[in-house]
Amino acid sequence: MRSLILAGLIGLVTVLLPVQQDRDEGQFTIALDADLVVFNVTVTDSMGRHVAGLKAVDFQVREENRMQEIKLFSAEDGPATIGLIIDNSGSMREKHADVTTAALAFARASNSEDEMFVVGFNEQVYLGLPPSIPFTRDLGQIHSALVLNSPGGMTALYDALEMGIEHLEIGTRDHKALVVLSDGGDNASHSRLDEVLLAAQRSSATIFTIGFYDDTDLDRNPRVLRKIAESSGGHAYFPESLREMERVWRDIAQGIRSQYTIGYHSSNPIHDGKFRSVKISANPSGKRDLRVATRDGYLARNAGSNAK
Repeated sequence: MRSLILAGLIGLVTVLLPVQQDRDEGQFTIALDADLVVFNVTVTDSMGRHVAGLKAVDFQVREENRMQEIKLFSAEDGPATIGLIIDNSGSMREKHADVTTAALAFARASNSEDEMFVVGFNEQVYLGLPPSIPFTRDLGQIHSALVLNSPGGMTALYDALEMGIEHLEIGTRDHKALVVLSDGGDNASHSRLDEVLLAAQRSSATIFTIGFYDDTDLDRNPRVLRKIAESSGGHAYFPESLREMERVWRDIAQGIRSQYTIGYHSSNPIHDGKFRSVKISANPSGKRDLRVATRDGYLARNAGSNAK
């Protein structure tokens, strides 16, 4: 288990070939390559609409400003491992029913082969599903996980994120994402923000954050929510009403389903454990002003690491 988590944290995802589905059994087969650097990429146009139909030749990947050759490309609506990180502290008490309704609408709008889990938190952090069920697609089980405990207490947002990132690593899907709903405040975590941001940067997951709070909420911290999302190439949303929040959840579901997966072997063979900046752009003919959202780099594998 420890080696699996470590392998995910170094940012070198072990995928060599696009995910292939066995039509009879619905299983997914993934070949392994520990030196393949993989990014999940979201492309939108100038109106913020998701752009589908791009091919590998439409993308350029530069690591430390050096062009890289794309070895893995997938543009399919592939299934994802998705964690819902839900603030269940006292500040969310009046919004709890609305949050549950919107989260279930998100689950309905997701890929039918997604595997999902719920992390709830106040000053304590807990997995909402029973220990025997690490992931589910059952809406009844997701609902039970969302209402497992009544809102109350303080807020351990950073600890919840750490648990979510770790739990993602045992997921079996190529795409991995976290959706965090909170006011952004933290007054109870053992982990620090910089530690969580580093873990997010090392993970291949895309993190989407939803800040849902009132102007009178003294715990609100939109800057933190933006930082968390941007560290993974995700996006931060700040809906002002339930109706707008439902639209945000649908937008996130569509964003996850429309992501591209791009992988390459770095032209720098040195395993020095250092951060390497990566820029991915999309320049297809006939389309302009496309925005590519993804991580801004990864940590190279350390030569002393035994991760595979």
